[in-house]
Amino acid sequence: MAMQPFRRKNIGVILIERGSLNPDQLPAIIEIQTTTRQRFGEIAIHEGFITEEALARALAEQFNLEYVDLLNFKMDSELLNQLPPDAIYRFHFVPLEIHPHAIVVAVADPTDVVKLDELELLLDRQVEIRIASDSAIAAVTKAGEGTRRVLREVSEDFMLQLVKETDRGEEVLSVETLSDDTSPIIKLINTTILDALSRRASDIHIETGPDGVDIKYRIDGVLYKANDTIDQHFQAPIISRLKVMSELDISERRVPQDGRFKIRFGEKSIDFRVSIMPSSMGEDAVIRILDKESIASDLKGLTLENLGISEREIKRLRRKIREPYGMVLVTGPTGSGKTTTLYAALTEIHTGEDKIITIEDPVEYMLRGVLQIPVNEKKGLTFAKGLRSILRHDPDKIMVGEIRDSETAQIAVQSALTGHLVFTTVHANNVFDVIGRFIHMGIDPYNFVSCLNCVLAQRLVRKVCTACRRPVRYSDEQLIDGGVDPERFRGMTLYESHGCDLCHGTGYRGRVAIVELLELNDQIRDLIIAKVPATQLKKAAREAGVMFLRDSAEEKLAAGITTLKEINRVTFVE
Repeated sequence: MAMQPFRRKNIGVILIERGSLNPDQLPAIIEIQTTTRQRFGEIAIHEGFITEEALARALAEQFNLEYVDLLNFKMDSELLNQLPPDAIYRFHFVPLEIHPHAIVVAVADPTDVVKLDELELLLDRQVEIRIASDSAIAAVTKAGEGTRRVLREVSEDFMLQLVKETDRGEEVLSVETLSDDTSPIIKLINTTILDALSRRASDIHIETGPDGVDIKYRIDGVLYKANDTIDQHFQAPIISRLKVMSELDISERRVPQDGRFKIRFGEKSIDFRVSIMPSSMGEDAVIRILDKESIASDLKGLTLENLGISEREIKRLRRKIREPYGMVLVTGPTGSGKTTTLYAALTEIHTGEDKIITIEDPVEYMLRGVLQIPVNEKKGLTFAKGLRSILRHDPDKIMVGEIRDSETAQIAVQSALTGHLVFTTVHANNVFDVIGRFIHMGIDPYNFVSCLNCVLAQRLVRKVCTACRRPVRYSDEQLIDGGVDPERFRGMTLYESHGCDLCHGTGYRGRVAIVELLELNDQIRDLIIAKVPATQLKKAAREAGVMFLRDSAEEKLAAGITTLKEINRVTFVE
């Protein structure tokens, strides 16, 4: 009697049986599958029907394999040293155990037989498979000291592609292969960029001192030293290399220079902005990393909730961003998440019924269905010139990346007065300083307050690492010295952290927004026009229900999200 062929259960059936997928969602997935040829699981995750973990558990059941939870998994550095440096990145796996003739690995896709065969050949061992979610594998391969060491070694095998753009908009690739004859300076820069990306850094600082060159990363708003001090004689070649990448003048060393470059790393394309500054010791550099995909994955979707804004403030802000016209102003210092908040606001109100146009420097995050214009000072496209052109393009809602000058401010105010909803940012310390900034730019106070819907002042506080945080008891004296009322925190659990591999020893992982939102009512408008002192304005604002930045920070402290030290770093007692 002929044996019946073994048939694996359909992944959709398993997901429904496990209660991870609603049967009503099945037709929508199949319809997309017929047109895009994507996999069932990919579509279900993309549409928000299931989680990555649910898919991984279902795949484990389908292939009769063991599922592993990598949430608190720590990579073994000794085990890593037995593998080729680039293996975990090329084949996207986590090594769990290693034996003389076999290696146990966690992978996200057990169907990729070709890749698994290549891995067996590379390691010269039989590969035993376990299943884990794709994001969990990515998180583990990015975390830990051992992984960082591998990442430094991997720079010898990885290929970073420097992308340059011609006037016609075509991309010409200048491929920098890191072969044995490559300059050590190129290796150093590329390794630094790779390491910074793996540690979620927003900026790379290259500083020259009497002892040599220090490289620092800004992670979650704070600078950390990346490695040991480099010898002084490498300073000039490092800066020259950055100038070549940014197409700047190598011979000019006495004036500041600004440039930008783009690097393709694997399938990702990442923008970098470079600032070169002359100093008494030579030249220093700061590289700003604009990793759009990292922003997207960190936020898990651009919504006001994911930014960490409190529910009370979200309700108030949502009312204002849905007004038919007027101006919504977001203020704060550089790197306080102003633009990201505006992106989240635009994402929430974008229904497809309105024409939304933005002008930014640069475009940091792509918004589907929104016309986004990058400022190009070299070609004469300034904020003011671009904004004039936008108004001829029949917009309903406009976002201006930043108001820097009186001409842009005048056009933005006029746009808000003539029936457009204008979102914009300006550098100021709090909601009241903004008003002074606009009046100093020569804007008529009456026109300004007439068009202004609300002002949102924002800061970012670091979130305490949940893996290594521990409860802490403060005395009343310590709380008073920290600027908080002991009675408010009586009996509450506050936290501190000592640092671990997951947070790279910093004690913090990720950031959350604290805000103060001033809604303009008739009383506050009259007070602004009357140019009353700031203290009187603050009193009226508090009576109108404004929660100031310090109050918002204390709310996050009480919720166990951040630490007393962190709220005192970002805000001060008024």
